[in-house]
Amino acid sequence: MSEFSEHTKLIGMEVLNAEAGALIKAASVISDSFALAVEKILSIQGKVVLSGLGKSGHIARKLAATMASTGTPAFYLHPGEAMHGDLGVLQKGDLLLAIAYSGETIELIEVAKYARRRGVFVVSITGNLRSNLADLSDAVLDGSIDKEADGLGLAPTNSSTVALGLGDALAIAVMRQRKFTDNDFAAYHPGGKLGKRLSHVRDQMKIFDLASLLLPNDDFHGALKAVTCQNFGIAPVLDHNKNIVGTVTDGDLRRALLKYGAEALTKEVKDLMNSRPKTISSSSRSVDAVNDMDQNKITSLLVVSDAGKLEGIVRMHDLLEAKII
Repeated sequence: MSEFSEHTKLIGMEVLNAEAGALIKAASVISDSFALAVEKILSIQGKVVLSGLGKSGHIARKLAATMASTGTPAFYLHPGEAMHGDLGVLQKGDLLLAIAYSGETIELIEVAKYARRRGVFVVSITGNLRSNLADLSDAVLDGSIDKEADGLGLAPTNSSTVALGLGDALAIAVMRQRKFTDNDFAAYHPGGKLGKRLSHVRDQMKIFDLASLLLPNDDFHGALKAVTCQNFGIAPVLDHNKNIVGTVTDGDLRRALLKYGAEALTKEVKDLMNSRPKTISSSSRSVDAVNDMDQNKITSLLVVSDAGKLEGIVRMHDLLEAKII
């Protein structure tokens, strides 16, 4: 490997170690202000308004998105735009989370002053605990660092990493205190790959037509018709109380023909069916259906309600098409 490559790798390692060290330091000095900030976010009737300028603004935008996706109503307010008419979005009952390493960003100071006049609780993330922003805050999170990772002290690196880490810690602490579940997470992420992986079986299942439902005493021809009518390759067998007692697949019919020959045409469904079909609850995750099918080396599962009643079918083909896997 060239000298250039080795030197470049060392720089990368140095920066990552510096940022990791800054986060470790931030964790070691976390104070009661953090708990107070979490408590206030949990208790507000309104929303969390995040604000910051420059690199701190980028961090604030990201944290607003994280909070919104984990159950806390939140959005970003540009402090410059706030000074030109957008301050009205900050209402009594909200909480302001202001981010500025110096704690002296003029536009952000004005936003914090306005928030105090409106009776809005102010939380700040700053590296200067004696700054004007800190003085205006009800809770101050210590985002101070020994130095930036660039070696010149010019590019926000360690400082922005610590601000991001503290904001993430706030969001996750609030999420856990709210007992935010994977079901809640799925509700906030209906689209994209993540949303689909978090979807429920009920969102991906197909419904059986009446013609696809069999009774144990139906004949071979009825089974053949039920298995093929929706192109599912499988038909559920129900008793007169609508309880699932088995399934018949196109494979079952082929095997019956090989085993019995022409006599297979005289058999009833109860002689052909699998009496121990695999099922999954409609409230289960789609990824759980994939895992169940993989483990059992099958391509479909009957979908049942919590009471065990038939609701539909989920197939590997449909999950692949929906890009669940």
